Amino acid sequence: MTPKVLIVDDSEINLVLFDTLIKKLGGCEPVTFLDSQAGLAWAQTHEVDLVIVDYMMPALDGIEFIQRLRQTPSKQAVPILMITTNEQKQVLYEALDAGATDFLTKPIDRIEFLARVKNMLALSESRRQLADRAAWLADEVRKATADILERERETVVRLSKAAEYRDPETGAHILRMAHYAALIARGMGLPEADQELLLLAAPLHDVGKVGIPDAILLKPGRLGPDELHIMKKHAEYGHQILDGSLSRVLQAGAIIAWTHHEKFDGTGYPRGLQGHDIPVFSRIVAVADVFDALTSQRPYKTAWALEPAMQHIQAGAGTSFDPDCIAALLSEWDNVLAVRERFAD
Repeated sequence: MTPKVLIVDDSEINLVLFDTLIKKLGGCEPVTFLDSQAGLAWAQTHEVDLVIVDYMMPALDGIEFIQRLRQTPSKQAVPILMITTNEQKQVLYEALDAGATDFLTKPIDRIEFLARVKNMLALSESRRQLADRAAWLADEVRKATADILERERETVVRLSKAAEYRDPETGAHILRMAHYAALIARGMGLPEADQELLLLAAPLHDVGKVGIPDAILLKPGRLGPDELHIMKKHAEYGHQILDGSLSRVLQAGAIIAWTHHEKFDGTGYPRGLQGHDIPVFSRIVAVADVFDALTSQRPYKTAWALEPAMQHIQAGAGTSFDPDCIAALLSEWDNVLAVRERFAD
């Protein structure tokens, strides 16, 4: 890219002089303006590598020109060489405060002028290279992060499948339930990052079932008291499997696995947590999990119709479920139906 040097001076003689000197450097493209306001407008809307501006000008003087240019996004670091007619300290101080990079006084010494311009163009090129390097690094970080996230998603899916293969009731359940959970989170006003995290972590809610004996997990009839006690251990097993991970998804999954069977009135398990002491992700998953279980066909039951299923869940508001989660599910009802159709068994 050919470096562009903007020259703003209300004297046509000076413009011709500076234009000629810049062209002697070779490889530079001078852009000249007699009118400071026109020059500022050009500088604000074009890429420029160096600005040379006179101090004494009508309309905008050099200091005001610099101030306005520095207020323009992406123009804070452009090198600016201000030309003055004297070396008054106050003028130099004001120019520095406004954002001038360097100064030259009239009459201009050509050798000094060319040396200063070369130095500032080198500074501008270094700044451009740093910006390009930063952009490249940011892109590489984005690619690496995307790769890590994809691997993390794969880990979650494979862990979820481990439970799915042991429990014939799951099927597409984990996909529907996870999307229902994300919709509830949105209806409750949770940040988008939390919605995405919940979508990824919710499928891990029953991963602890891998630790339950087949005789209990696959029993077709009702469980006895001792068997039920063992079955309830899956919440703690899931937490033990996932706890301690450096992954935010697995950390969230550990909490969900441990507490999604807690009830809003404190009668759930394994710890008897109550109300808002139950993590919000777990309160959400509890509603999403039961809603999908009720409305899904199972070997031992027919699917409930949507209206009776919602009536059942609403009847549990304040006892089994967080009322806010139920309200959020209803607020996203059209999207709930779309998820149900998309991930049908």
